[in-house]
Amino acid sequence: MTVRPDTARVHDSLALEATAGYSRAARCGTVIAVSGTTANAPDGSALHPGDTGAQARAALGHALACVRELGGSRESVVRTRLLLTPDADWRAASAAHAELLGDVAPANSTYVVHALVGDGFLVEVEVDAVAVAGDDPAGVAG
Repeated sequence: MTVRPDTARVHDSLALEATAGYSRAARCGTVIAVSGTTANAPDGSALHPGDTGAQARAALGHALACVRELGGSRESVVRTRLLLTPDADWRAASAAHAELLGDVAPANSTYVVHALVGDGFLVEVEVDAVAVAGDDPAGVAG
């Protein structure tokens, strides 16, 4: 399989990325997609155990950093997804989303899922964005 020449990727140092064969985020042309992102420590363990709001803020913050690295911005986010475990507080996750992206108001879906991969994770976020015109740090716009 050939990788498109106008594609750039962001990789974390987490073993799961290599094991499962994915990137934290990818940009193809002007489209930026950030994979499901949790609030994890460098060793892969969950940050902020039991605190849905803090996990949501940390995960969204990491996802937004990936968007910026690929030439997008917070304001260029067009869609988010929040995946919550049954033990998560959806109000706290929603408040964290509003705190970081409320003025942007991207399309959003929030789901309750049976579980997330790894112990202690309450929240996973996915983010889709569009690259900012004229901003192509990865040199992928062609």
